[in-house]
Amino acid sequence: MRIRSLGVIDDAVVELSPGFTAVTGETGAGKTMVVTSLGLLLGGRADPALVRIGAKAAVVEGRIALRPGTSAVLRAEEAGAELDDGALLVSRTVSAEGRSRAFLGGRSVPVGVLADLADELVAVHGQTDQQGLLRPARQREALDRYAGDAVAGPLAKYAGAYKRLRAVAVELEELVTRARERAQEADLLRFGLDEIAAAEPLPGEDAELAAEAERLGHAEALASAAAVAHAALAGNPEDPESVDATTLVAGAHRALDAVRSHDPALAALAERIGEVAILLGDVAGELAGYADDLDADPLRLAAVEERRAALTALTRKYGEDITAVLAWAQEGAARLTELDGDDDRIGELTAERDGLRAELSVLAQELTDARTEAAARFAEAVTAELASLAMPHARVSFAVGQSEDPEGVEVGGRTVAYGPTGADEVELLLAPHPGAPPRPIAKGASGGELSRVMLAVEVVFAGTDPVPTYLFDEVDAGVGGKAAVEIGRRLAKLAKSAQVVVVTHLPQVAAFADRQLLVEKTNDGTVTRSGVTVLEGEDRVRELSRMLAGQEDSETARAHAEELLATARADGWRR
Repeated sequence: MRIRSLGVIDDAVVELSPGFTAVTGETGAGKTMVVTSLGLLLGGRADPALVRIGAKAAVVEGRIALRPGTSAVLRAEEAGAELDDGALLVSRTVSAEGRSRAFLGGRSVPVGVLADLADELVAVHGQTDQQGLLRPARQREALDRYAGDAVAGPLAKYAGAYKRLRAVAVELEELVTRARERAQEADLLRFGLDEIAAAEPLPGEDAELAAEAERLGHAEALASAAAVAHAALAGNPEDPESVDATTLVAGAHRALDAVRSHDPALAALAERIGEVAILLGDVAGELAGYADDLDADPLRLAAVEERRAALTALTRKYGEDITAVLAWAQEGAARLTELDGDDDRIGELTAERDGLRAELSVLAQELTDARTEAAARFAEAVTAELASLAMPHARVSFAVGQSEDPEGVEVGGRTVAYGPTGADEVELLLAPHPGAPPRPIAKGASGGELSRVMLAVEVVFAGTDPVPTYLFDEVDAGVGGKAAVEIGRRLAKLAKSAQVVVVTHLPQVAAFADRQLLVEKTNDGTVTRSGVTVLEGEDRVRELSRMLAGQEDSETARAHAEELLATARADGWRR
């Protein structure tokens, strides 16, 4: 990590190695800024008070190595981040005005994306930031993780059944609460369908009737015009001297036909006049037939208008024309069938709901049994770890219970509340000494005790899908002597399977670290690049001496420091 303008840190680089890294230094030197910086990189709250006085913004940049194929890699890629040779570049800027910006793999992202990655990357345990085990939901997750397949199997089945039950319940509630609306809709559809069925409209009938009404309404004018046209074409039998088009064309054709053999051009014209004569005859015949067929019956006109009025009543309600009305009727019939089938659907859904609730009862009981069995083993293992962490009389236990709910599912002969992870309410309890009643760890443990409980939990978890990095801020508060040595051993044990970073004041803890970083202020009270150094050999002995006696050059303290390092080497923890 590179840290700039954050608290007392002006500009410093912190490289955290694999295994166990101890961060030490005088009180107020800026050790906790390492924890704060990592918290910012992982989506922690941006406090403008963290920005160094006189600076415009605090900046933390980090390079995090990721294991290929992990969910953290998938989440980062989903956010559009690009990996740099298997590592993820993360940056967080906090302005003095309180604005915050985050970058992930070269892409600007919401801070929430960093927070989503936090659970996959780092578990932070500090005196004031005891995230994780303080929340009952996380305690239940921790227990499930410890239980492994014994809980994972039934939990997966339970989650599927629960999801289906929620979907069934939503659909069922909608059908039941909308019963009145559906009944009203069904009545309106039946009325409309009955009205259309009574009229028995035919496709295109409205257009045909409109044309017929137009014709019947002008029957006399149409008949008179047809008679005049027919007389002009075929002659008037009542006036023998009248001249008509047919007679004139026939005369023209005879005249040309008589001489057509003398000139092909004239013969062609004769042919065309012959065609005109035939066409005039056809038209004259149709005009005669039209006049004969024309119905001027006013009763028929009245019937047509009455039918048109009935169809207009339908188009006014159900469509712009009869074709649209018939389409509405087809859709309405399908919808009515659906509505009429809702009662059957309600019955089906009710039966499915009851079956799913019965299935959830069985699965919830399986989960309760598996969690109860795992809780006893988990609590026993954590209690054994606490005995070596200056809490020899402390006892850890899990309370696995349920809350009564008349609308819930049956578990153990009781009707209890249930949710997406089962019916169990899981809480981690601590009895710090004999005779003390077990209390939730958030209420029954001091800051130092809580840190040690969490350390014990993480050690028990080690090797069972741990997060890549654990960060402990003064996990050794309130202890010393042999207990401090045991804390160092436990942290070193945890570092066998994960990266462990510890901010500590205890030399007994720091001696077990694979790498020790010293945070020092300069004379002007700031921490610069040279203020974070890796201690090796004599420098590390001097720092451990300072931590032991406050005197770097004390021979007694130096001897003790060398003894601590030798003890750590003999235990085989140090790399």
